[in-house]
Amino acid sequence: MNLERRPRRLRASAAMRSLVREHDVRVSSLVQPLFVADDRQPKGEISSMPGIARHSVEGAVAEARALHALGINAVMLFGIPDHKDAEASSAHDPHGVVQRTIRALKRDVPGLVVIADLCNCEYTDHGHCGILDERGDVDNDATLELLGRIALSYAEAGVDVVAPSDMMDGRIGYLRTILDASGYTAIALMSYAAKFASAFYGPFREAADSTPQFGDRRSYQMDPPNGREAVREAILDLEEGADIVMVKPALAYLDLVRAVREISDVPVACYNVSGEYAMVKAAARNGWIDEDRIVDEMLVSFVRAGADVIVTYFAKAFAERSRTKSPNA
Repeated sequence: MNLERRPRRLRASAAMRSLVREHDVRVSSLVQPLFVADDRQPKGEISSMPGIARHSVEGAVAEARALHALGINAVMLFGIPDHKDAEASSAHDPHGVVQRTIRALKRDVPGLVVIADLCNCEYTDHGHCGILDERGDVDNDATLELLGRIALSYAEAGVDVVAPSDMMDGRIGYLRTILDASGYTAIALMSYAAKFASAFYGPFREAADSTPQFGDRRSYQMDPPNGREAVREAILDLEEGADIVMVKPALAYLDLVRAVREISDVPVACYNVSGEYAMVKAAARNGWIDEDRIVDEMLVSFVRAGADVIVTYFAKAFAERSRTKSPNA
């Protein structure tokens, strides 16, 4: 038995483990999603996402203020409008729920980075992410023009980051051109570069009222078995001018977070999605797991895989615990 190497020496105490820890989760790298419901939409806790709520504009501002006080530097907005139609007209209304929230956040929480998710599924009456053609398929190029109108309305409201999640071809280049031509050269694009057609989105669709009324989204979101294609999508978005590229979901796609990290010279984000959140919450409520330890392991796995930015519904709870737990734990 060769005992010249004894790795356990560096695990002997909490202080030693802390001293040699290779990766840490920074609260400042977390993004908390916020659901903002229009005036006539129901507010309150989402049944499949305990601890997460649909807010009014005023409630979102109050929540963002609390988040910022905990050291969370960014929120991502998702709107639930009063009006839906086939053209997602509420999405680019200058007085829409997201646009009003952006203005309120920039006024009342000025140090916060405000990210607006850019998609149409919450705003269309059919629940798909773009304009439909005569066959009922999403028309890629017609949808680009709609995305441009929405992005400009967010820019005019004062958003810091636009995050297109629709998976339309060419959207990053199109949006960069539209924003720059309109004088919004400082607005960053966080691309959902590799967004998979995943079963992990179920609770989000309840929260955002965005379930498709027919079919599914597999013709535009990615097929889960395809890794090389995910890297190719990220490369295309980098070439088109993405400032941040994202992999979504996170937990089942850590290999792709690593693969995108290796080819990207811009920050890499991952989205710890609603189904991942709901599974942990459900198991913890049944006493099957230690929620805090599970969350810590998940978040550090994202960092270890190469994520610089983590969008997660656990951001607030993690930040609260980070304020109280021992640094040597």
